[in-house]
Amino acid sequence: MKKTFVPIKDKCGEIVEFIMSTPEMPAQEDLLFKIRLSVEEVVENVVQYAYANGDGFLGVETETDGNGLLTITLTDAGKPFDPLAKDDPDITLSAEERQIGGLGIFLTKQMMDEVRYKYENGCNILTLKKQCS
Repeated sequence: MKKTFVPIKDKCGEIVEFIMSTPEMPAQEDLLFKIRLSVEEVVENVVQYAYANGDGFLGVETETDGNGLLTITLTDAGKPFDPLAKDDPDITLSAEERQIGGLGIFLTKQMMDEVRYKYENGCNILTLKKQCS
C-alpha cells in the first residue's frame, strides 16, 4: 500500500498506525514487535528532523514479494541525511558514557533483515526489509 502524508508535523502516531495496519503486515506477534519498533524509530526521526517546520511530506509504501519478504519504503524531501553513515553506538559503555543519539537506528538495523538508504532526485529514501515467512 502507498500513502503520502502532508504535512507530517504531529502525525508520527498516525503514520505508524497506517503502516502497521496495512495488509502486508505479518500475523506473528514477535515480527510485529520488531517491525513496529523499527517503524516508530525511523518515522519519529523524519517527523522530528527532516523539515525545519514539519510542513514537508513523508511517503510510505509497504509491499511483500511472493516469498514473504516485507519491504517498507519511506521517502521524504527533507534535509539529506543518511542514518546508516553514523557508527553504531558502543553498547558496552554505560548509558552515561555513551554519546546521545544513534541507538534507535542501531536497534532498527538489529531488528530488520536489511536497512538501506539512498538519496535520489532530492529525496531521502529509507528501505526496511523483514522476512516474514
